[in-house]
This record gives sequence, structure tokens and C-alpha cells, in this order.
Amino acid sequence: METKAEVLNRNETLTHESVWEKVKINGELLAALICGFFIVIGWLLDHNGYNTLSVITYITSFIIGGFAKAKEGIEATIENKELNVEMLMILAAIGSAVIGYWTEGCILIFIFALSGALETYTMNKSHKEISSLMELQPEEALRITNGLEERVSVAELNKGDYILIKPGERVPSDGTITRGTTTIDEAAITGESIPVTKQIQDTVFAGTVNLNGSITVEITKQANETLFQKIIELVQSAQSEKSPSQLFIERFEGNYVKIVLVTVLIMMFLPHFLLGWSWNETFYRAMVLLVVASPCALVSSIMPATLSAISNGAKHGILFKGGVHLENLNHIKAIAFDKTGTLTKGQPVVTDIIVQNGLDEKEVLHIVASIESHSNHPLANAIVKHAKETLNIELIHPDGIEDVPGFGVKAVINQVEWKIGKAGYIDLIDDAQQTKEIKKLESEGKTVVYVQRGKQLAAVIALKDVVREETKKAIDQLKAQGIYTIMLTGDSSSTAQAISAECHVDEYIAGCLPENKVEHVKKLKEKYGNVAMVGDGINDAPALATASVGIAMGGGTDVALETADVVLMKNDLPRISEAIRLSQRMNKIVKQNVIFSITVIILLISSNFLQAVDLPLGVIGHEGSTILVILNGLRLLRS
Repeated sequence: METKAEVLNRNETLTHESVWEKVKINGELLAALICGFFIVIGWLLDHNGYNTLSVITYITSFIIGGFAKAKEGIEATIENKELNVEMLMILAAIGSAVIGYWTEGCILIFIFALSGALETYTMNKSHKEISSLMELQPEEALRITNGLEERVSVAELNKGDYILIKPGERVPSDGTITRGTTTIDEAAITGESIPVTKQIQDTVFAGTVNLNGSITVEITKQANETLFQKIIELVQSAQSEKSPSQLFIERFEGNYVKIVLVTVLIMMFLPHFLLGWSWNETFYRAMVLLVVASPCALVSSIMPATLSAISNGAKHGILFKGGVHLENLNHIKAIAFDKTGTLTKGQPVVTDIIVQNGLDEKEVLHIVASIESHSNHPLANAIVKHAKETLNIELIHPDGIEDVPGFGVKAVINQVEWKIGKAGYIDLIDDAQQTKEIKKLESEGKTVVYVQRGKQLAAVIALKDVVREETKKAIDQLKAQGIYTIMLTGDSSSTAQAISAECHVDEYIAGCLPENKVEHVKKLKEKYGNVAMVGDGINDAPALATASVGIAMGGGTDVALETADVVLMKNDLPRISEAIRLSQRMNKIVKQNVIFSITVIILLISSNFLQAVDLPLGVIGHEGSTILVILNGLRLLRS
């Protein structure tokens, strides 16, 4: 765990890095503009007969405009022991000057420096969402100690501290509300623009905005452990991870540069002997070839697009743990869904109450809830919650209560014995009509709780883990995209069939234990190739890791952030379809960039051999195509 000093130092380092990026952008742009100014001066001096001063001015232009790129290229060459496109450009500019084409060489340096400045700017623009996120976390908090308020640094907050958050302030650290009610804007975490109402015992996250109520919050995490901080680290890590396509391009670049240099060396001599070109023309065409054959545009085809897509996803509550996962989403043919907590809300609710003739439903529910309030079972909690919401009366205390593990509970109220539990715990049901109704409830995927009063069946209460409101929409969207959907559940076949029909999934696998999910995912991969798995990130962790792409329902849980390849920060299933569309858009733009850049290179090389393109035009065509592919990639920043 980081110390407070380390947290402060890390935040200070991040701030210094952002300042340095701004200085770098402005410095590169200023150098390019000064380079262009000296080119104009040199050209005027040359055309007015001041040749020596003209050359001195051009050399100054070379040094000012080319220093940054030359330094970058030489350092990269020494470090990686590989030639790169920067070295190709510098060699081409020097070669142009050697044969007397000072203006053309300077123009090459100028446009190369200008495109470098623009590339730095556009690459940093893709980091804008993360930089803006970092600025959302407040630096100070109002800590309450023994009733006294004290303004302290967020890094000084510890677990168990109490802080006061006033209306309009940002939440400084993750915690639980202990006093007050408010509305929180959680857009920074979930990407959801609609504020969420929060009350006592609800969790609040660092970086979110307290809109209209004053609340007291107990800190549950250190400043460096908050969900907000984990999101920043996650996306920063994702931006540094390269996709398979990017890695291929980088490997290709090293070999391609060597081929270009060998071809240029041959071009310096062969056309003179075979085609009768003058030595000056031969060397000039070799320099043009050095420029136009450089793969700058091809190298820039992928990374800006990937970074833009990752930033776009982060802004909308979809976190990708790297370009490889974003790229792989485009190839998904089938998606397996965990049922509980993913397709459904994960919390049972009361759907039906059927009481025996002659008994009052409200009275029975009141007694059942009073008994079940002494149990921690999820079904019992659901019945108590339903009773409190519908009856709005205080529960009574049983005279005696006994828990029967695995079956239910027994209690005495007003000298009457009540039993609540599963079918095997109550007396046999003889009523054919009741039996028919119970079978109908079970066929609908509902869990039935039996209530016995004395020796008589008093009521049956049906509960169901209800399907999320957005589930049908999400599944229908995926099916419209041609993706096969499968539900994995441990429920019985009849329950699974009812839930799957309600969710609109294509197939269900019932009786599926957590350890079986991995086997099923492997079988699905054999059948469909690329398969995604969607789960809550805890019991589903092995299956998430086995799938081609693991997608976790975030809901603000640390486990989800650590488990899957893609995290939906808000438990919003339609975001899966959005993520796939984003992946498809990214892959489409990458293909456009690659095809465009290769086409431009081929056209420029062909034109050079036909002596139809001069060095300035070659420079404009080459550098212009580089800028265009970067700008095309940046389109992914838009929603």
C-alpha cells in the first residue's frame, strides 16, 4: 500500500507530466513556425543574390525545425537498435541539401516538424478524458473529529474517518453515508448523466458531485484505493497496452525501413546506368523516394484510433483494459451470460401471494413478515421488504421462534403455531386447485414459499429474481448484430426456460454450477470461435478469464475491475452492444487508414519513378496523409 507521501508525489508527478506535455506541444509548434519563417527569409535572400546568407539561413532553419525529430530518431535508433521513420526524414533532408536543393530540404523539415507538432497535439487530445477525470478529484476534505470540523488533504484521510460534504461539492473519497439524504451526479464513474438519490447506508464514490443535500460520510477506502483512482489507473494502463494490429505494424516498420534504405541506395546508382539519368537527377529521385516511401501514415493508422476509442468508452462508463480487448470485441460471434445479477437484478422480489379462503391477505403477510424479520435468508429479506412497502405498519414480535436449517422457520404468535419454508417442511397439500396454482408459479420460474397456520396451509408466497428492465433490449440489440446469446444458470430446467424466454436469449444451459461455466465457455469457443462471457466478476471469474473477452458488470465493485477485460461501470447491459459498435467503428477506421496510407505510398513511389512528383509535392503528399489518418482516428472521440 502506498504511503501518504507516495500518493502526493504520484499526483504531483502526474501534474508535472501534463504541464510538460503542454510545453512540448507549444515548443514543437513554435519550432516549426520559426523554421518556416527562416525558409521564407532564405528564399528571399537566394532570389536576391545573397547565396551565402541564404545557405546560412537555411541551415538555421534545418537546426531549429529538425532538432527535436533528429534527437527523437537517434535516441530511438540507439535504444531499439532499429532504424525508424524519423531517421529516414532526416537523411532525406540532408541528402536534398547535399545536392543543392536547400529549399526543398527545408520544406521537408518544416512540414515534418509541423506534422510532428500536430501529431503530439492530437495524441494528447485522446488523453483528454483521463486528464479531465484526474482534475475531478478534490484535494481537500472537511473531516469531523469529536464534533470539530477540520479542512485536511484528501491524502490524510483514513478508513473510519468522518467527513462532511456540502451541496455542490465533489466527494473526496469512497465511503458510506451515515447522515443525510442527497442526490449524487455519478457521471464521472458510470457515464450516466441522470443523478442518483442516496440515503443512509448508501455508498458514494470519489469524484462524483453532491448536488443538493448535506451528508456525513464514513471513509471506507484510502485515497489511492478509491474506485475513481482505480478507473484512472485502469484506463492509463489500457492506453499504454498495444493491440495486435499495432504490434504488427511496429514489427513491420523496422523491416520496412531497412528495405527502403537498400532500395534508395540502389536508386542512387542504377537509373544513371540503365535509364541515362544525370547523377543529379538520380540522387534527387533517390531522396524523393526516401521521403515518399516512409511509412509515417501507416505507423499512425492504428494507435490514435485505439486511444480515441478507449477514451470514448471511458467517458461513457465502458472501461477497456487494452486495445487488444477492444479489437477482439469486433470478432465476437456468441456471448454467454451469467443469470443472477447479470440478466436479473440478483435480488428476489415478491410477485404473488395466494391465501387460503377465509384468511385476510394483509394479516397473513404481516405475521409472515414479523417471523421472517428474524432471518437473514434472501427470500426472508425480500418478504419483509415487500411487507414494509405495502403494509406500512410495525412488525410484531413472535412469542417463540425456532430456525430449522435447510427447511424453514417455526414460530408462535398469539398461541398459534406458524411454519414457513419449503414444500417438504409443511403438511401435504390435498387441494387440487392449490396444487395447480403452485405448479403454474413454478413453471414461471418462481420460487414458492409455503406458509402453514396450525395444521392448515394458510398461503403460498411466490418470489422471483426479476429480469432487469433493460435486459430484453440488450439481448435484442445483440441478436440484431448477428451475435448468438446463451444464458448459464444453476436453476432447474423449468426455471431456466421461463427466464430465458423472458430475456429473449437464444439458448440456456440449466443446472450449471460455477465450476461448470468454464467447461461450457470452452465448448462455446470450439463451436463459435470468439466468445464473450458476461458476469458479476466474482463467481464468474474463471469463466471470464477463459472467454475471448470477459465482460464484468461493474456496479462499482473492485473485483469487477480486477477480473474482466471490459467493465461496464453501470450495470447497463445495452452498453455491451455499444462497446461492440465502438469496436466495429474502430476496426473500420483502422482499415480505412491502412488502405489509404498504403495507396498514397504506392502512388507517390510510382510517380517518383515516372519523374512526375518533385520533392515538395512528395513531402506534402507524405506528411498530409499522415495528418489525415490521425484526424480520421480522432473521429472516435465523438459519441
